[in-house]
Amino acid sequence: MRRILAITGGVGGAKLALGLARHLAPDEVLFAVNTGDDFEHLGLEIAPDLDTLTYTLAGLANPELGWGRADETWNFMETLAALGGETWFRLGDRDLALHVARTRLLAAGVSRTDATDRISRALGIEHRIVPMSDDPVRTLVHTPDGTLAFQHYFVRERCAPTVTGFTFDGIADARPNPAILAWLETATGIVICPSNPFVSVDPLLNLPGLRAALAACPAPVVAVSPIVGGQAIKGPTAKMMQELRVPATAAAVAAHYGDLLDGFVLDRQDAALDGALRPATIVAQTVMLTLADRMALAETVLDFVDALR
Repeated sequence: MRRILAITGGVGGAKLALGLARHLAPDEVLFAVNTGDDFEHLGLEIAPDLDTLTYTLAGLANPELGWGRADETWNFMETLAALGGETWFRLGDRDLALHVARTRLLAAGVSRTDATDRISRALGIEHRIVPMSDDPVRTLVHTPDGTLAFQHYFVRERCAPTVTGFTFDGIADARPNPAILAWLETATGIVICPSNPFVSVDPLLNLPGLRAALAACPAPVVAVSPIVGGQAIKGPTAKMMQELRVPATAAAVAAHYGDLLDGFVLDRQDAALDGALRPATIVAQTVMLTLADRMALAETVLDFVDALR
């Protein structure tokens, strides 16, 4: 029996997570999700990466936007705009209900983990999704003109400012989710999905003790490159790497994770790197345009994990 810990954040991570969920039973995989992107907006607790995965596994994701719910309407935002409210972060009418539900649960003293469980079950999701921590961590983006909260950089400023670095506010006092640590005791494999290594994966890896726990786990750690032929399929990963003076290459992503990795999955466009990196490598079609693509890549990753055990 497989016991996979899948570390994920963002749209790319959610795509592979869906493929993994199609191959693995609910007791065979735990999805550990970045919460450094979370923030409070309009009095509501917003958790973009948790919600992207939740909607994806529930079959409710918006295929056109890549975020939010399918079949969305925007009456709330239109009315808010007419009233002079903030509209840079768009909340659809259906999506709004989830944020209200989460905010009410947290205000009542329910943990972020339990709130995520309740929302997932209500949407018919059998696989377990857990936030990386129940404690607040906030990703801050440093630029030449000052520091921005992640969503201000990512959504309000459309990733335009030059990035000079990142910090994770609250990380020193945050505890890894106990569910993740418990899962590692019996894990047979750890998969780092093709998420942005700096802002989707690093917040989790920087939780006190978690990287050490991952390294101590005997299960192989396999990452899927989010960089294909020098480009990011989704999001600002390549732009960030260039601005941080890191080569926008799959090899640089592998080097970023360092000795944590036992295996690394390269796209076919980067096949020349196969066998040239420190971790074991395989080549696969990592660009996931269809459900079949997601399932095929997931199967390849799972077979790779098994081979490294």
